[in-house]
Amino acid sequence: MTSIANSPPQVINLSPEEFTQLPQPPRLIDVRSKFEYGVFHAPNAINLSLPRILMNNPPWLSRYVLPQWFQELPEDEPIALICLTSHRSPIAAEQLTKAGFTEVYNVTGGMMEWKELGLPTCKGK
Repeated sequence: MTSIANSPPQVINLSPEEFTQLPQPPRLIDVRSKFEYGVFHAPNAINLSLPRILMNNPPWLSRYVLPQWFQELPEDEPIALICLTSHRSPIAAEQLTKAGFTEVYNVTGGMMEWKELGLPTCKGK
């Protein structure tokens, strides 16, 4: 029997509105492709595609596929993930909890809901 203390952290779902209303929002990682990200993305979002996150397994591969800023993230730093429609971000969130990150959020509805709500977006890098 596994104790709750030993179980992996749970991903916390937040709507785009809930995310933008947080007093201290976590680092936002957009897991879409570089092209999709360039078309439009949330302000302050950093692009790191889902395939690159998934290549973190085996861990030794991460130094070749993950950017230095990501490799240096403390596992207890809050991270939120977003994609276009919330199909890729839950996969990335699950992968990051398995990798040891302890405070992981998934932005439900993705950038489509973000845009529908009229929340601010940026273009380009």
